[in-house]
Amino acid sequence: MKNIAYVNSQIGIFEIIEEDGFIIGLDYFGKGKMPQWETTSTVLLKAVSQLGEYFKKERKTFNLPLKLEGTDFQKKCWNALLEIPYGEVCSYEDIAERVGNKKAVRAVGGANHNNPVAIIVPCHRVIGKDGSLTGYGGGLDVKEFLLKLEGYSVKG
Repeated sequence: MKNIAYVNSQIGIFEIIEEDGFIIGLDYFGKGKMPQWETTSTVLLKAVSQLGEYFKKERKTFNLPLKLEGTDFQKKCWNALLEIPYGEVCSYEDIAERVGNKKAVRAVGGANHNNPVAIIVPCHRVIGKDGSLTGYGGGLDVKEFLLKLEGYSVKG
């Protein structure tokens, strides 16, 4: 059974989805009215707390049980994302090299796009080889906000 909770941040509302004791989704809803929610899920309550701390700059890493559904390649990419330190970035090519296929830059972009738990698995920390901000499911303004929140100096 899936359980849902919400976190309000400076940039809008995020929905957290938990199933069987694992976080399986984190979706960006944008600005609007905060939905009503109740849960007894300790995992969801922990996720709400940790995301709140992250948005207050009090947390740099997450300690949550994740269940990431995807292909083996996607999972390799998502695990590589978890290795990017807070406040730092790397390129899509860097991730492709880490997963063993330097030419798989577009596939890495696709894996990032399908990341079910953005922020927790920090796909926002991947930028273009030239240092430019490139695609992000929540929009480039959200990506820029997250990078600046972490202290990264965004170009332009």
